[in-house]
Amino acid sequence: MNLPPRLEVLDSPRRARQHTRPVEAETNGREKMTTTKEAREEPTGEGLSGGGVRERAEPLERGLGLLDATMIVVGSMIGSGIFLVSAESSRLVGAPGWLLLAWALAGLLTITGALCCAELAAMMPRAGGQYVFLREAYGPAVGFLFGWSLLLVIQTGTIAAVAIAFANFMGVLTDKVSATNYLVEPLHVLGGRYALSLSTQQLVAVFVVLLLTFTNTLGLKTGKLIQNTFTFTKTAALVGLVVAGLALGWNERGAAFTSDWWNPSANGWNPQGAQAGLGVGGALALVMLLGRAMVGPLFAQSAWNNVTFTGSEIRDPGRNLPRALLIGCAVVVALYLLANLAYVVTLPLEGIQGAPQNRVGTALMQAVFGAPGTILMAVAIMVSTFGCNNGLILAGARVYYAMSRDRLFFGRVGRVNSHRVPAVALVVQGLWASLLTLPRTVTTDPRTGAATYGNVYTQLLEYIISADLVFYALMVGAVVVLRRKAPDAPRPYRTLGYPVVPLVYILLSLAVVVDLAYLAPQTSGIGYLLVLAGLPVYLLWRRSAAPLAALERDDARRAES
Repeated sequence: MNLPPRLEVLDSPRRARQHTRPVEAETNGREKMTTTKEAREEPTGEGLSGGGVRERAEPLERGLGLLDATMIVVGSMIGSGIFLVSAESSRLVGAPGWLLLAWALAGLLTITGALCCAELAAMMPRAGGQYVFLREAYGPAVGFLFGWSLLLVIQTGTIAAVAIAFANFMGVLTDKVSATNYLVEPLHVLGGRYALSLSTQQLVAVFVVLLLTFTNTLGLKTGKLIQNTFTFTKTAALVGLVVAGLALGWNERGAAFTSDWWNPSANGWNPQGAQAGLGVGGALALVMLLGRAMVGPLFAQSAWNNVTFTGSEIRDPGRNLPRALLIGCAVVVALYLLANLAYVVTLPLEGIQGAPQNRVGTALMQAVFGAPGTILMAVAIMVSTFGCNNGLILAGARVYYAMSRDRLFFGRVGRVNSHRVPAVALVVQGLWASLLTLPRTVTTDPRTGAATYGNVYTQLLEYIISADLVFYALMVGAVVVLRRKAPDAPRPYRTLGYPVVPLVYILLSLAVVVDLAYLAPQTSGIGYLLVLAGLPVYLLWRRSAAPLAALERDDARRAES
C-alpha cells in the first residue's frame, strides 16, 4: 500500500471489519493504524519526567457512548451566541432576510464541515482529534500550529467569550455584575490602543472558568454528568424559546411584517452606518457586511469539532463519532434557524438591533411574558453557557495532552492524574482562558479625547473566528489530502457528496477569512499573528526534543539486540 509513514496499516484479512481501533503512536514518531476493534487507546508518544527519564502515560478512559458524544457536540455548540449575536448581525445587514441568510450560510458551513470531519474522526479516533488529522495530512508543523492556536486564542478565547456571556446574563439578575462596574479601572497598554481591566462581569467570568476547570479534574464521569445534565436542560430552554416566539409571540409588529426583507436601505440602513469608514457602497458593501455578519452565527455554531478531541475516550468510535457529529450539528443548526425566525416574527427590527446589551433572547421572552420572561430567560441562558463551557473545557485539554505525548508541549501536560484525566492540561487551559477575559480595545474620540472600550464578547469572537476558519478549512482539505496519501486506509465512514462538499466549505470559509481581514484587521489580525507566532516556537521545541528522541531510539535498539 502507498501509505504515508504515520498511517501504516496492518494488512490483515480482518481489516475491513475490524477498523475502529485508534491509531497507536510509537516513540520514534511513526504510527500504525491498527485494526482490533476492542483495543484500548495508547498515548500518542511518551512523556518525559523532569530528569529526562522515560515515563509511559496512563491511557485515557474509554467511557463515552453515542449519547455522551452527541451531548458534547450539542453542548459545545449551544452556549451564548444564539441569544446574543443576532443583534450585531442585524445591525450589520439591516434586514430580516439577510439576517436569516447569514445564519443559513453559517449552518451550511457547519453541516459541510461536519460531513468531512466525520470521515477523519472515524478513520483516526485519537485523543487530540483535529490536531491529529492536521498532523497526519500536512505534517507535525501544521498540527502544532493548530494546537498552539487552540491554546492561545481559539479554544481558550471561546471559553472566555462564553464565560463573559454567562456573566452578562447574571447582570439581568443583579446590577452589581456589570461590564462597567470596575474593580480595576482600564489600564491602557500598547500605545493606548488596548486596555486591561477587571470589572465584576469579568470577575464572574474568571470564576466560572476556574470552577469548571476544577470539576473536570475530578474525572471523566463528573465532566460527563455535568455535560449531559446541562445539555438536556439548555436544549429544552432553546426549544422553549422557539415555541414561545413562534406560537405565542407572533405579531404584526414583528420585523418579518414591518421591515423590508431584502432591501435594507428601505429600513434606514446604510453601509457607513453599519461600519464606519467602509470604503465601498451598494451591493458590494452589503455582501461584505454579510460576511462580517456571519461572525456571530459561526461562533454560535462553532466547537462542533470538540468531540473529536475526545476520540480516545469514545466507545466504538468508528460508529459513534460520525453519528454524534451529524446528529448534533443537524439538531443545532435547525434550532438556530427556528430561533431566528422566532426573533423576526416577535420583535421589530429595531428591537433586535437595539436589544439591551445585545440580549435578543431575553427581549423575546420579555415581549411574550413580560418581566418574569426576562428572569426566566436569563437563568436559562446562564444554564446554557455554563454547560457549553463545561464541554469546551473538557474537550480542549485533550489536544494539549496529545501534543505533549508527541513532545510538542511541556511533558507534564501529557500526564493524567489519579482520575485518568489530563489535569495539568486542564489547568493550563483554564488559566490562559481566564486571562483572555481581561483585555479590550480602546477607541479615542479625536475631538473630545474620551475613550470608549470595546465589547469584550464581540472582540473575542473576531479574534477566534478568523484563525478558527483557517484551521477548519485545512481540516476539510485533509479529507482530500488523505484520500490521495492513504487511499487504502480503513474508512468506516466516507464523506457524502465528495468532492463537492469539501470544496463548498473551503471556498465559503476562505471568503469569510478574506472579508474579515479587510473589515476587522485590528481584531482578526491579532488572531493571525498569534497563529504565526507559533512557527519559531515549533522549531525551538523540535530542536530541544530531537536529542531525547534519539536517546530513546538508541535505548530501543540496544534492548532489541
